[in-house]
Amino acid sequence: MPLTPKENNIPLSKFESMLKTNSIYFFDSIEFEEIIHSYLDSGKNSLAKKAIKLGLDQHPKSVLLKLLQAELLIFDGEIDKASTLLKELQAIEPTNDEVYVQQANLCSKKDDHSGAIDLLKIALLYTDDEADILSLLGMEYLFLDDFDQARINFEKCLEFDLEDYSSLYNAVYCFDMQNKHQEAAEYLNLYINKDPYSEVAWHQLGRQYFILENYNEAVRAFDYAVLIDEYFVGAYLEKAKTLEELNRFEEAIENYKKTIELDDPTSFVYLRIGKCYEDLNKANLAIQYYKKATHEDPLLDKAWFAITNVYLKNRNFSKALFYIDKAIEIDEQNTIYWRKYAEINLNLNLFEEAVNGFQQCILLQDKDLIIWLGLSDTLSYLGEYEDALKNLLKAKTYFKDFAEIEYRVSALYFKFKNSKKGTTHLKAALSIDFESKNILKELFPDVFKMKEVKDIIRGFKKKL
Repeated sequence: MPLTPKENNIPLSKFESMLKTNSIYFFDSIEFEEIIHSYLDSGKNSLAKKAIKLGLDQHPKSVLLKLLQAELLIFDGEIDKASTLLKELQAIEPTNDEVYVQQANLCSKKDDHSGAIDLLKIALLYTDDEADILSLLGMEYLFLDDFDQARINFEKCLEFDLEDYSSLYNAVYCFDMQNKHQEAAEYLNLYINKDPYSEVAWHQLGRQYFILENYNEAVRAFDYAVLIDEYFVGAYLEKAKTLEELNRFEEAIENYKKTIELDDPTSFVYLRIGKCYEDLNKANLAIQYYKKATHEDPLLDKAWFAITNVYLKNRNFSKALFYIDKAIEIDEQNTIYWRKYAEINLNLNLFEEAVNGFQQCILLQDKDLIIWLGLSDTLSYLGEYEDALKNLLKAKTYFKDFAEIEYRVSALYFKFKNSKKGTTHLKAALSIDFESKNILKELFPDVFKMKEVKDIIRGFKKKL
């Protein structure tokens, strides 16, 4: 194992002095190993290679140094050379667990995860550090999406070291990937029985209860997490999200604000605080925090959209239009934004802009009936009856036998003096939903008053 920088300082300094002066100093193989690890840990691979070369010059039979050489060869993608070297080392030391670990690493690089697992199982027979091998086995099983076997190995790691939080996270990840959230909660409760002061376990338990929609238990778990570690930002954040689900918005805000005290503010936290204030009907505070979110991240379209909705609720359409434009600038492919754009423009009597909004929705494959109807009604209001009719006839290819469409098509044909088609579609509409005939009265009052239309409706009513 590499020494700490302080412990490793003397041989490392001596080695670097040797490189600068071109002198030759002697190091034992353990010192070379420490120097190489130090360089590998700091990402100085070229210096690690120099150390390996000089180390092998002085200790040509050192298996430890050759294993480090194999590790670097694998890292550099020199698979064949690494494979040959490892086979030689296996012949020399067939019970050296690190040889099998590096061979497993080689297999893993070649996506032969089953082969890697077989080799790691051999390493397990010879190792003094089972937990490390079990962790590697767990990762190989993850590569194969064998979550049961992966989890079993990570759980075994925790039997060696209860505070191996990397293995705990990985075990919970396996449960998550199988949607076994109840089982995950049960496992975490067992873990907590062994280590009740593990803030990580309480946090993970809270997450599972949140997913299971057991929000009260989730809050309890997060409470324990922050009680154990009052600086645990993630737990405050998750607790705040849970309190939102319980409609405890004031408390949620307190916990979101706690994360800002402990860490740099994020646009997400500002956005959630804004939403809580919006749910509390405190529009001014909601806007204030939504704007903080946009200041933190100007490209956060969700925040611009949130401001839009607050102004829209308060019928401040001109400001709503300003902010929906901001959201669309960031994500012009979002049909929800274009819907809102059309709605706002209708309220401002900007009908041509509303038409553009509806048309953008359709271009983006948002072909909800409400879009087709909104577009045709706006075109009709503008007197563009021909375009309105074309739009409705296209809508009919997606929506068969819808009264909302048939009444409108009928009215437009009557406007074009095509009584035959107008009558056909009116009768179709009446047969689908007689009560919706007021669509004609509201949208096409002149058509509704036509004697011919009234006679058709009256005659149809008699047959009911």
